[in-house]
Amino acid sequence: MATIHVDGKEYEVNGADNLLEACLSLGLDIPYFCWHPALGSVGACRQCAVKQYQNAEDTRGRLVMSCMTPASDGTFISIDDSEAKQFRESVVEWLMTNHPHDCPVCEEGGNCHLQDMTVMTGHSFRRYRFTKRTHRNQDLGPFISHEMNRCIACYRCVRYYKDYADGTDLGVYGAHDNVYFGRPEDGTLESEFSGNLVEVCPTGVFTDKTHSERYNRKWDMQFAPSICQQCSIGCNISPGERYGELRRIENRYNGTVNRYFLCDRGRFGYGYVNLKDRPRQPVQRRGDDLITLNAEQAMQGAADILRQSKKVIGIGSPRASIESNFALRELVGADNFYTGIAKGEQARLQMMLKVLREGGIHTPSLRDIESYDAVLVLGEDITQTGARVALAVRQAVKGKAREMAAAQKVADWQIAAILNIGQRAKHPLFVTNVDDTRLDDIAAWTYRAPVEDQARLGFAIAHALDDSAPAVDGLSQDLQGKVDVIVQALAGAKKPLIISGTNAGSMEIIQAAANVAKALKGRGADVGVTMVARAVNSVGLGMIGGGSLEEALDELESGAADAVIVLENDLHRHASAARVDAALAKAPLVMVVDHQRTAIMDKAHLVLSAASFAESDGTVVNNEGRAQRFFQVYDPAYYDAKTVMLESWRWLHSLHSTVNNRQVDWTQLDHVIDAAIAALPQLAALKTPRRMRPSASAARSWRVNRTATAAARRCALTSACTSRVSRRIKTRCSPSPWKGTTSRPPRVRRSRSPGRRAGTPRRHGTSSRMKWAGNCATAIRAFVCLKRPPADWSTSRRCRPASRRKRANGELRRTTICSAAMSCLSARRCSRAGCLSRTSS
Repeated sequence: MATIHVDGKEYEVNGADNLLEACLSLGLDIPYFCWHPALGSVGACRQCAVKQYQNAEDTRGRLVMSCMTPASDGTFISIDDSEAKQFRESVVEWLMTNHPHDCPVCEEGGNCHLQDMTVMTGHSFRRYRFTKRTHRNQDLGPFISHEMNRCIACYRCVRYYKDYADGTDLGVYGAHDNVYFGRPEDGTLESEFSGNLVEVCPTGVFTDKTHSERYNRKWDMQFAPSICQQCSIGCNISPGERYGELRRIENRYNGTVNRYFLCDRGRFGYGYVNLKDRPRQPVQRRGDDLITLNAEQAMQGAADILRQSKKVIGIGSPRASIESNFALRELVGADNFYTGIAKGEQARLQMMLKVLREGGIHTPSLRDIESYDAVLVLGEDITQTGARVALAVRQAVKGKAREMAAAQKVADWQIAAILNIGQRAKHPLFVTNVDDTRLDDIAAWTYRAPVEDQARLGFAIAHALDDSAPAVDGLSQDLQGKVDVIVQALAGAKKPLIISGTNAGSMEIIQAAANVAKALKGRGADVGVTMVARAVNSVGLGMIGGGSLEEALDELESGAADAVIVLENDLHRHASAARVDAALAKAPLVMVVDHQRTAIMDKAHLVLSAASFAESDGTVVNNEGRAQRFFQVYDPAYYDAKTVMLESWRWLHSLHSTVNNRQVDWTQLDHVIDAAIAALPQLAALKTPRRMRPSASAARSWRVNRTATAAARRCALTSACTSRVSRRIKTRCSPSPWKGTTSRPPRVRRSRSPGRRAGTPRRHGTSSRMKWAGNCATAIRAFVCLKRPPADWSTSRRCRPASRRKRANGELRRTTICSAAMSCLSARRCSRAGCLSRTSS
């Protein structure tokens, strides 16, 4: 820690920070453009000038750039000094000389860092009256718009794209005040992380093209904390809605998961929520006709059929929440619940869970991955199956330069010095796959071979690290030489990381990764293991358990089950379409609960229209074992009273209550979790320790508005459908209540949104290291604590020698889950048996 003096006041700050970061963490406003907490400092914009004094007696001082000045102990500075303020105003003025001043038509209007800094510095009059410099804009593909005339040359875009994300097709061209940031020619940006340019850019040069097609100002949109549904990593996001449509997705800071960046799939892959052919009302098939039903008719009709069925089975889904899968399990019974995952995939998932539970190896978060100094990726193309992990691996590889700089006492934020010292030095990365991967450009060695040969390589590495591990015979001399190189790199690392997963389609790959990690741990290394699953809640579904999809189809084909409920699962993706269709054809009743129209719906006798992640709330468990909750962004029935779309767990629990003629007792998400804990002891820690779970009063005190405090009068929230003031929807447990217009914003010094400070827009407010983010409502999360006792070596019949043919036994142990701040976003609903109607509030 260090003591600094700012305008006569004394503060304790982190001495490793620069003055800009230190002041921003204290809530002090200093305008800036080029600095970013993930990109470091380069001093390009000259906007963050402050007056620095030698000591308390010095009255003259000198101007310094706060982003390039360390927060040393005993530093005296002034932010409000008249010379510093005049200098900052002059900087903004010359940056704005060629700016088109097109805020009314710019997509960043009201959400623009440049706007905020211009206002903060007091620049309100343009004196430049000459011809402006102009540029030709480029077509950068379907996701990002380009408007170079708004550029202020802060260099953030190329520093992120080239230095951080390792992109190669975006650069800077030109000189002095006539520089151009773009591609050598028009074309789609090649990086899987190019969408972050939208948030990295402090102006409107790079904007979200998908949002521009259905554009609304930020203050007229409604947001909620949510979790990305595109893969198993569980990045934190903020989806934005307007008029019953999802309009954009923004990154939501979580210091242990995604931090500042998303992949393009997570940012732009939300279009399925807005599909026009989605089921929006329950539908029943009567002969060749489809009859639309209301909620009560659907419940009564389904209940009557289920009462007459001899055996009802349920097929869950790895893309459905824990609550929805558990509700289906309760409806059909534990013995009749099937995961909806293919047998082979389910076996690999259980092996993955076994490694995480019993391997005794640490499973790092995304943030932790960046600190490892040697990485082995076995069989996974993580850029395609867990892209955010790939970005973290890229930072881990570049950590060598930071180590070299730290040895010379160069601070982390001195990024230009770090790059000069490192001279492209890298930590070793080794990748095996059946084909080229996007990480090959930074890998020390890549091995392209069939999956079986990749597994053999992994077993050979483990044996070379530890003689007690199963040996592999028949390796070529050349391949054995590569094994020796990998072993030397892993053994010499302080923190080696092994990455694998279920997507390679091989049980042996997972076993080999576990053996390598165990061998490294036996040598005293601080080893980590990261496993990538297939879907957003694959791990959560694996913890609940159940039969495989093939077993469910066997039940239908044999006639043992005469009714089946399919939950949010396109079965054709997990099994042969011919077999699935034939099995469903034999069932007298096929009920589908889903928010997407799939081929399975054509076989259904009853369809219950479910809500997507943006219209519901629930809990998912990511590949790390971290349980995280997502919240409802908007109510789909608000804009169309005919819409009947409910969370899947509400449909299923109401059906269960109707069949048993009892009241609906699950009205909030926590009620479902309580029931799940009672039935599944492995989920018991979802609410322990209790001190980590805030009370209802605490959750209410943390609430963050979903929209701006007051909508603009010229663009009212309901301008397209009514002239009335938008209604207020009361929520009891959400940290993000529905927007209610007020005449005056609350007087607060600092927003409770992670990293967002007064005068700074949400997307550019990630100005400090989020020292207060852990206490924010929008940082709500929970994590699974996997007990990791030592385990035996994993072996494979295909990869181990004949002398070691004994099959490894290992029973899955119970998983302990710890939860922080679990609250619910659920409107009040009637408790009468089978009723799904809302009560008046």
